[in-house]
Amino acid sequence: MMALVVHLKKVSHLRGKGDRIAKVTFRGLPFCSRVAENCGDVAHFNETFRWPIASRLDENEMLEIQVYNYSKVFSNRLVGTFCMVLQKVAEEGHLELTDTLIDENNTSIKTSVTIEIRYQATDGSAGTWIDGEFLEVPDDRDGVFAFETDSLLSGQSHGSGTSHGRSLHGSIPTFRKAGKGVFSAMKLGKIKNSKDDHKRDEPAVLDMEDLDRKAMRLAGTLEPDTISLASVTAVTTNVSNKRSKPDIKMEPGSGRPVDYQISITVVEARQLIGLNMDPVVCVEVGDDKKYTSMKESTNCPYYNEYFVFDFHVPPDVLFDKIIKLSVIHSKNLLRSGTLVGTFKMDVGTVYSQPEHQFYHKWAILSDPDDITAGCKGYVKCDIAVVGKGDNIKTPHKANETDEDDIEGNLLLPEGIPAERQWARFYVKIYRAEGLPKMNTTIMANVKKAFIGENRDLVDPYVQVQFAGQKGKTSVQKSSYEPIWNEQIVFTELFPPLCKRIKVQIRDSDKVNDVAIGTHFIDLRKISNDGDKGFLPTLGPAWVNMYGSTRQYTLMDEHQDLNEGIGEGVSFRARLLLSVAVEILDTTSPEIISSSDVQVEGVSNISESATGKMEEFFLFGSFLEATMVDRKIGDKPITFEITIGNYGNQIDGVSKSAAAKKKKKDGESEDEENELILNSSEDEGEEDGDLVSVSTTPLMRPVITDRNYFHLPYFEKKPCVYIKSWWQDQRRRLYNSNIMDKIADKLEEGLNDVQEIIKTEKAFPERRLRGVLEELSVGCSRFVALANKDVNLAGRTKLDRERLKSCMREIDSMGQQAKQLRSQVKKNTVKDRLKLAQSFLQRLRFLADEPQHSIPDVFIWMMSNNKRIAYARVPSKDILYSTVDEETGKDCGKVKAAFLKLPGKKSFGPAGWTVQAKLELYLWLGVNRQRKDFLSGLPNGFEEVKAAQGGPGLLSLPPVSLVYEMKQVFQLRAHMYQARSLFAADSSGLSDPFARVFFSTHSQVTEVLSETLCPTWDQLLVFDDVELFGEASELRDDPPIIVVEIYDQDTVGKAEFIGRTFAKPTIKMCDEHYGPPRFPPQLEYFQIYRGNCTAGELLAAFELLQIGQGGKADLPPIEGSTDSERGPILPVPLGIRPVLSRYRIEVLFWGLRDLKRINLAQVDRPRVDIECAGRGVQSVLIQNYKKNPNFSTLVKWFEVDLPENELLHPPLNIRVVDCRAFGRYILVGSHAVSSLRRFIYSPPDKTSNNWASAAKLMNGYMVLTNGSSQPRPLPSLSSRAFSRPAGDVVVNLDTEPQIRKMDTVVKLDAMSDAVVKVDMTEEEADKEKKKKKKKKKGGMDEEEETDERVLDWWSKYFASIETLKETLRTQEAAHAEAEEREEMEIAAEVTGSKMKEKSREKKSAKDKKKGQTLESSEKTPVKSKVDELVVFNKELESEFGSFEDWLHTFNLYRGKAGDDDEHALDDDRIVGRFKGSLCMYKLPLSEEITREAGYDPNMGMFQSIPHNDPINVLVRIYVVRATDLHPADINGKADPYIVIKLGKTEVKDKENYISKQLNPVFGKSFDIEATFPMESMLTVSVYDWDLVGTDDLIGETKIDLENRFYSKFRATCGISSSYSVHGYNIWRDPMKPTQILTRLCKEGKIDGPHYGPGGKVKVANRIFTGPTEIEDENGLKKQTEEHLALTVLNHWEEIPRVGCKLVPEHVETRPLLNPDKPGIEQGRIEMWVDMFPSDMPAPGPALDISPRKPKRYELRVIIWNTDEVILEDDDYFTGEKSSDIFVRGWLKGQQEDKQDTDVHYHSLTGEGNFNWRFVFPFEYLVAEEKIVISKKESMFSWDETEYKIPPRLTLQVWDADHFSADDFLGAIELDLNRFPRGAKTAKQCSLDMIRNEHELPTISIFKQKRVKGWWPFVARDENDEMELTGKVEAELHLVTAEEAEKSPVGLGRNEPDPLEKPNRPDTTFLWFLSPLKAIRYLVCNRYKWLIIKIVLVLLLLIMVGLFLYSMPGYLVKKLLGA
Repeated sequence: MMALVVHLKKVSHLRGKGDRIAKVTFRGLPFCSRVAENCGDVAHFNETFRWPIASRLDENEMLEIQVYNYSKVFSNRLVGTFCMVLQKVAEEGHLELTDTLIDENNTSIKTSVTIEIRYQATDGSAGTWIDGEFLEVPDDRDGVFAFETDSLLSGQSHGSGTSHGRSLHGSIPTFRKAGKGVFSAMKLGKIKNSKDDHKRDEPAVLDMEDLDRKAMRLAGTLEPDTISLASVTAVTTNVSNKRSKPDIKMEPGSGRPVDYQISITVVEARQLIGLNMDPVVCVEVGDDKKYTSMKESTNCPYYNEYFVFDFHVPPDVLFDKIIKLSVIHSKNLLRSGTLVGTFKMDVGTVYSQPEHQFYHKWAILSDPDDITAGCKGYVKCDIAVVGKGDNIKTPHKANETDEDDIEGNLLLPEGIPAERQWARFYVKIYRAEGLPKMNTTIMANVKKAFIGENRDLVDPYVQVQFAGQKGKTSVQKSSYEPIWNEQIVFTELFPPLCKRIKVQIRDSDKVNDVAIGTHFIDLRKISNDGDKGFLPTLGPAWVNMYGSTRQYTLMDEHQDLNEGIGEGVSFRARLLLSVAVEILDTTSPEIISSSDVQVEGVSNISESATGKMEEFFLFGSFLEATMVDRKIGDKPITFEITIGNYGNQIDGVSKSAAAKKKKKDGESEDEENELILNSSEDEGEEDGDLVSVSTTPLMRPVITDRNYFHLPYFEKKPCVYIKSWWQDQRRRLYNSNIMDKIADKLEEGLNDVQEIIKTEKAFPERRLRGVLEELSVGCSRFVALANKDVNLAGRTKLDRERLKSCMREIDSMGQQAKQLRSQVKKNTVKDRLKLAQSFLQRLRFLADEPQHSIPDVFIWMMSNNKRIAYARVPSKDILYSTVDEETGKDCGKVKAAFLKLPGKKSFGPAGWTVQAKLELYLWLGVNRQRKDFLSGLPNGFEEVKAAQGGPGLLSLPPVSLVYEMKQVFQLRAHMYQARSLFAADSSGLSDPFARVFFSTHSQVTEVLSETLCPTWDQLLVFDDVELFGEASELRDDPPIIVVEIYDQDTVGKAEFIGRTFAKPTIKMCDEHYGPPRFPPQLEYFQIYRGNCTAGELLAAFELLQIGQGGKADLPPIEGSTDSERGPILPVPLGIRPVLSRYRIEVLFWGLRDLKRINLAQVDRPRVDIECAGRGVQSVLIQNYKKNPNFSTLVKWFEVDLPENELLHPPLNIRVVDCRAFGRYILVGSHAVSSLRRFIYSPPDKTSNNWASAAKLMNGYMVLTNGSSQPRPLPSLSSRAFSRPAGDVVVNLDTEPQIRKMDTVVKLDAMSDAVVKVDMTEEEADKEKKKKKKKKKGGMDEEEETDERVLDWWSKYFASIETLKETLRTQEAAHAEAEEREEMEIAAEVTGSKMKEKSREKKSAKDKKKGQTLESSEKTPVKSKVDELVVFNKELESEFGSFEDWLHTFNLYRGKAGDDDEHALDDDRIVGRFKGSLCMYKLPLSEEITREAGYDPNMGMFQSIPHNDPINVLVRIYVVRATDLHPADINGKADPYIVIKLGKTEVKDKENYISKQLNPVFGKSFDIEATFPMESMLTVSVYDWDLVGTDDLIGETKIDLENRFYSKFRATCGISSSYSVHGYNIWRDPMKPTQILTRLCKEGKIDGPHYGPGGKVKVANRIFTGPTEIEDENGLKKQTEEHLALTVLNHWEEIPRVGCKLVPEHVETRPLLNPDKPGIEQGRIEMWVDMFPSDMPAPGPALDISPRKPKRYELRVIIWNTDEVILEDDDYFTGEKSSDIFVRGWLKGQQEDKQDTDVHYHSLTGEGNFNWRFVFPFEYLVAEEKIVISKKESMFSWDETEYKIPPRLTLQVWDADHFSADDFLGAIELDLNRFPRGAKTAKQCSLDMIRNEHELPTISIFKQKRVKGWWPFVARDENDEMELTGKVEAELHLVTAEEAEKSPVGLGRNEPDPLEKPNRPDTTFLWFLSPLKAIRYLVCNRYKWLIIKIVLVLLLLIMVGLFLYSMPGYLVKKLLGA
């Protein structure tokens, strides 16, 4: 093994005195020396650094040494740098020198460094190199720790994998070896070793004299129980790196079916191509189709229909499904209709969108049969994909006033161009190899008998699926090596919205075709969309397919694996294919316009096109096989290793062609051969080539314990080796290895940073800086290494392009990391961490190589010739390279591999038990590099070769290794406790015990019954553990310890709870047992069960070597002190945590919703609280039914807990039911895993800032009546002026309170407000109105506006607008922040500073905007409607679940569900305990107990209300529901509300709303209730059914009690202004002044004092506000209510007790259905008011009933048309003319279409009509929608209400007598915004339609009457708009009342008839005087034409006569007659 060794002797001529540290760097890998403390001008380091290197030392490589002044607190300062070129060293191998350093300015300084360098080149031996010949190692055994210099963050760099000379546990011999794979630091899944924490230089500023200096240097905070939560990173390894890390998560993630719901709303379609069509939209997901209703004769149908598709499939399968929207024209029962256009996208694209949805986006339709055509129209839709636990944030649905900007809102993911082009995707399929046989041998024998030949038993073909289309190659009959040479061509838009191409080899069979193997090609991985990107391209390359095992059975249980679902367990075949994409030029004439799949032949490609064949050598050694599942029994076991089909002895069958050619295959030719294990037939070749040995010898397992066996390998370790031939494409794997290693290192570093943040350790930013530095170094190293790619054979276009793009990306990532590093500050750590994580994802994505080369390696455990369990190792992980970074992370390392069951068997509990655990050593490389293949094994073995003779004996690999050296150890496992374990028993608890496995030994702890948080406090001692290998290596790399936790059952075997891994701290016999490494610290290990966490284990492990002196030398074990526990040893004192005395007070409030236990009701429950063995019991509830509250509220107990909060044991809450005869039955339990949030910290008296008054940790104050502050809601801006007196003045808008009627006036046309009124009218009416308010008398003319006087809905809609605006600004701010972040990274510092400045200006502006007073002139006035707050989530999430002092603990019982995220926990809830906890250290300071009014019985829970039953009036307002899940077949539902509270149930069944998924209920319900018995309110929405029971759509539950008692005062929301009448009337029976007085009294604060001039003082703050109020008669009165209300709205500013009070609001709650857990079934908007009955009674409920639509009549007069295109040709004259009529309807009501009469025979396109249409309709002003009620079909039970936008459609037609009328053109006017008509026909043009957005628009609802000319348009063949006519029309809108007063007739009828049109007479000429008409035509137009015709006719007659008479004449002449 080559190595470079540097001995750093000393640094001299230093200036000053201080601590020095040196950093030595070679090949980008730095080592740090120890700190030389307090040295003068010479620093003696005397340290040796060693780099094992894989490639030869190059002449021009550099060594760099940097010397720093070391500082504990500040960053280290560079003294100077020394660089040298290693040319001389490379030549001579040894060099000593002293040389000066240079400083940062490259000038030489006096300071010099003395070093000795040795370089040992390889000498051919694979043995290791003896360190002895070097300088003697100083014996500084108690661990000098290397600090990192500043650049690598001082010291926080633990685990950066470069093994900064750290051994795992701290004491490092100062001589360091960095292992072979310097990168791969051992990291066990998710666990981390705390020992690192003590060595991380948490820069300590400690004055702890007693800690010796070294310990200080090591830890900084070596308290006896410093702890790291070992949950994130893991048993991080150390120096020698002979081990790689195992994976802790056992269960395969993919392949398991999950619930998904895809919801699609089709809103409308626009610009559909085609004339006068009846469109239907078909929505297709996968194979499910659903259709919208049909809309007649329109090109822009409005549907607003909602479809839901439910799926239960694995995620991969779902994401590959295609969503297809197609518009079909005139479909009916008989015809399928014609396709207008389609849009396709896969579900994965939607799921990868933010929020997993597209909202209100336009899909572009294109025609798959005609790719030359352009866009065929747009469909506006919402698509959302919801998985379990995703919640979809729907933007709030209100009136959509946004202009429909189609281009800006296309249904496309970010970054995809709107104009997509058509492209051809060519998938070329060349050939396949290594297929398995697909018929049983019996069938084969039958065939053989009949046909007489042995043919291959498979008939393969390839099927390719992409974007919903399928293509197949031809079938190659009976061939294991089929050759197709065909290409499958797909035509699809590019870039496609479908991510994956699925390529599947199938076996053609008469009955059904079966998949042999499947491969997915991810287009994102084979293309790059950047500006230097490339189109998708792949290959020609081999792809490997994996699936089920190769034996053929008729019913293959693992068939799914062959379909590509789940992880394949065996190699199936490999396929040679390539992919190419060509963008089509659709204008070229020879293009085929259809997009169907085509299959064509292609030419063959040469053998070498995919690379040169190389011989690969795979070596494996089994060092240990333990934990073999006992189900396998004691039959002999053998292990088999296969790579591709090589080495496969049971079912390997086919060989690769290349192997046949070379005749070098070690497999048996035919299955029937006797399989001789360990030696297949030897094809004794002349070169004495070796034969593969792919299986270990059979061996019987031996019992380890009740569950597991192990194989007795002991010192003799079996080996296997396989030769195989593959194309040499190692470069691909090397590149991806380098990236993987950079990523692993980054991931580990980021996990550390999170860890530091999580455990609140110091300086996470330093560690992050180090991580980023490592990243940038790694990136530059990648660029250097990957660049040397030569033109190998078989390099494809993708290889070249990928390399370029990877280099670019990684280079820029390195640059960004550098820049980011300089921006990491203490306060930005978290943001920067997020960015670094995005780097990580990117790296992982890049590292995944799409073109395979060598197949993965499978290790199978076989017993009885059956395959039982397997492990799969990617070949790149064990691939060898001479360059270190390129080597696979497990190559030449010992890896712990856990075998699992194949396929679906590994789902669920069966898959969690380990089938076997192997300690496995693997090496894969090209045969010619074989000599080092043993170098990574633990040293101290002898090789045993196979017994065959032959010349090549020397080079043969060993069949087994015999270890001479063995070490004996004692393992001590200190099992302290576990917490939050999985509930495995039906009681909801477990009886846990832990089983510890180490090597072949195992022991168990005792069983603790009925707990989820066992404290075993037990020391397990394993004596005489034998480990093989050198002592020094074992010390660096001990094997891992596996801990499994089980639940003991009285019958049957123990049930598995979870598993975790750990690494022991090791003490060799020559080391001292003492600080800093011993005794070891307890730390947390995350326990996994499958992929889910199942708790944490707190333990410590030490491994002590037993030397010559035997066990006597080991540190003594204290005997068991506890006589009761018998022989069980407790955890020794130095390791268990230091305890102190705490008092825990418990508030017992009550129990709720207890379910029956064993069918009996709970009657006399009691609560037991237990923590760390001490506890307290509540009083017994005598009668649970009558009163479920406790009579004694507060109890306490004292307990000894660890000082370190992280070690606090959980607190257990258990509820038992006391039955007769002293029996107790457990009802349910709850474990509070962290007590941190209940720790009480006393108030800080000195501080003036009230925010730091007494609080619990999570911001809740118990004693002081305060609360946490949720984010402030938009309220009036308050400006605070400070006063010298210490009072704070809060000055509020002093504008007098806006009077009611003004609100209506302050509007402008632009605002989105709901109320739209004419000002003048309004002013005049105002006075009258007030008087008329009382008597709602007869309908006068002026009364009109009173209809529109504001109601509750005005307030609601105005509030929704505000909500939308705030959401928008939040989004904008968010986007801006992100943009800024990116700018900062990308730009240089200067650039970003400028940006900062402009930002500051902007934000200052924004602040101003907030202050309504100042900016009222500048900003457009928004209508002053009083608003409420609309929360787009439930109130609980806004106010911390109202747990400000009363917490709710769910009680669980029953086994925990094993669903992925324990989502089924809700089913286990058997009730709730309400109460609270408070813990504090004793003794408590006196001040608290001395406070006035302190009640000692209540302890910390002062001023808590009594819990006697209380009667309350609950008033529930339900506003509306949105997006309900359809419950009926027609895709709709008939929802109604059901409300349950206690025993009361209100069903509103008769008021169901027909066929609505967005029903507006607008109802309030009053229910009398008694708390605490009835406190859980359930609001459900049911679906009404005519027959059968009604189905539940969804429900929501609200805990009213917590709201009622909360400090946030959630009984009745506080509105923003106070008024005594009108829509904003005060709802609370208590006036603001009363509420304020009460709050002040409860909070014991001074006030309120009302002063003159509208001021009020509360505590030390002064508020101002208006003091007048107007009653309904318009009289003004003095009042203090406004002032009091001002204070209430700003209550959070009050010192000590302030908190945000719940405002007047509407909350949006998700509706859930128990049958579909976790998936929202819609949302409901509502709010709840509560009024205690001991208060004055509240007024009547607010009226929120839905607004009735207002009746209007639209009168449209069609006066004239002009320039209508002429369609008909005249029969007689061929003249163009048209018989024009106009048709009109109000959109959506095609039934009400009205036609004018026909203007016949218009020759100029002019028509005169004077015809009136009358359209009555009902209209909702607020929502701008027309309301239609009609029956859906003749079978409907009742009418359905539709809401559609008000659009008037006018069409011009040409009437035909016999054929169908011809459609000429149309115009559609949106009555709310349409272009003003032109004054004359001349001015009317197409631009009025084209530039609709730019032109001013008008609304008929404001204008009332409009007249003008509008254009008719149609689309021509090229889809261009063309003008087809103009119409002069007059629109007049009247209300229904006006219409009654002045009625008008239809057409030209009475009343108010229109005069007859003056039409020119030619139109009716034909009937009146035909001759006259003829003369007119003849004379005027066709005179010359007729003359010409006559002349021609005469000519013709003459010629005819001539021909006729000529023959006779000739005869006469000839005969001379």
